[in-house]
Amino acid sequence: MAKHKEKKKTLEDQNPSEVEGNMSESIKKKTKKKKKETHTVTMETIAENPNNISPIVGYFPSGYDPLRNTNDGVEELSTKFYRNVKRNNRLQVVVSPYGSQVDFVGTNYSGEATSAQLCTYSLGILDKETQTLKIVPIAANKIIRLEPRVRGSEVPDAEDPDTAKQELTAEERNDKMRELTQMYSSKKSIRQARKLDSLRQQEDTGNQEEFDRNIAGAINKEALEVTVATDSARNIPPHDLDATIPQLAYPLDRIISKGEWDFLLDIFELTEAGAEMAPDLYPSFVRNRSYKLEHIQDEDEKKRLAGILSFITHLVKFKDKHSMDGVSSAKHHKFPGILSQKFTSMFSISDSKRLPEEKVTLLINYVLVLTLFADDFRSDPSDIAKDLRINAVALRPFYEYLGCKLVREKNIVLATLPVPLVFPGVRRKRRR
Repeated sequence: MAKHKEKKKTLEDQNPSEVEGNMSESIKKKTKKKKKETHTVTMETIAENPNNISPIVGYFPSGYDPLRNTNDGVEELSTKFYRNVKRNNRLQVVVSPYGSQVDFVGTNYSGEATSAQLCTYSLGILDKETQTLKIVPIAANKIIRLEPRVRGSEVPDAEDPDTAKQELTAEERNDKMRELTQMYSSKKSIRQARKLDSLRQQEDTGNQEEFDRNIAGAINKEALEVTVATDSARNIPPHDLDATIPQLAYPLDRIISKGEWDFLLDIFELTEAGAEMAPDLYPSFVRNRSYKLEHIQDEDEKKRLAGILSFITHLVKFKDKHSMDGVSSAKHHKFPGILSQKFTSMFSISDSKRLPEEKVTLLINYVLVLTLFADDFRSDPSDIAKDLRINAVALRPFYEYLGCKLVREKNIVLATLPVPLVFPGVRRKRRR
């Protein structure tokens, strides 16, 4: 049989009413696609509070739907949250539907949660009435997998042996990192890793006599005993209340240890090569003081000032890295391993990767003390205030808290450091 091709109807062949109906339907479809609800919102980021539990996010891989077979669209659930007493970073969530003998249990330390995670999770809450979007961190930065478990089944109190095998001690982790460094890192990284290991071994030996001998010439031993008890209370760098010159009021060798100077040579090497500092790599305070290095003839003195400026750079970038407003400026900054570990320990980085407020204050105090060293204890705070993203006027109380005095010279406010140190609100009798 011969096949007959059907001709498509053209607009001339169709009835006017049919054409009008088709056109109206196509217009309706286009208008539906174009309708999109938009909001102009104000974003508010809420930091993690150690005293409160952050929101917990989980999912049901079994296909269980808590909104199914319900009259009001919500099924009654009992959710329980557990935290390990000895290891408070370990969480367990138990979701129990009413009328069911099955619980859904999930943890942040076993199973899927132990796999590598290369991103950070947050929860966004949009309030249409106030037009605000609140961004909050989720508990343990993990999306917890909720596995079904029959209620009443015996669950061993002991830890899963597979989980125990996956968790390494600090020593085992260091050994594995050392092996990977030897196999895949550059020669420079290998040399730095070896030097870091030797520093750790010296620290582990705990040669207290050698330690006392090194600082005896710079720090009064009696003042040191008082300082150890007050450093943490005042939230400031180590200091000596009996120092007679500004250089010893905040001992530099207790801020930058002997083994760290070898990792602070980047600015010195740039100066020796005649290269300029890139604005996106170095703070404005550091760039504005680079001219001083060109006029220093003594190499040790030049390395000392360059090391101080490099340490300031790492502190400022560390603050930017762990804050919302400056994270982009520290995205490509490289921290020496020894300083990265030191800063993480000093400033108590939490799971949310944000600096606690009191640790931000401590970091700022460290930066300001080092700027005093760089400016011979007559420092203009205008450029370092920009680097710290703080108003210059708002930075003055920080200087006063450190025992500094603000003086005005030629319409410029300078921070100076009188000795002996006198902190605001603390009266101390001078020795006769």
